[in-house]
Amino acid sequence: MVALVARYLVREGMADEVARELRDFAPFARAEPGCSQYVVHRDPAEPRRILLYEQYLDERALEAHRETEHFKSVIEGRVLPLLERREREIYTVIG
Repeated sequence: MVALVARYLVREGMADEVARELRDFAPFARAEPGCSQYVVHRDPAEPRRILLYEQYLDERALEAHRETEHFKSVIEGRVLPLLERREREIYTVIG
């Protein structure tokens, strides 16, 4: 099992648009064969801060996620240009 934690800081004035894009994108990610969780969180105190928690069966499933057309068009094409900062961390299960 592989977990990906992504933290986004969205450009000023773009947080609602990014949230909308991610809300629409989530069902596509969740439907991928290797995806067991795809959850988008928004900081209620600072709406420009968004956290994604994703869980995949293995590294191959995570790579397959990044190669999907919906990832390339929505995340790379529409979301990333609206971010001020993006941090990603990958974790594996212990035990």
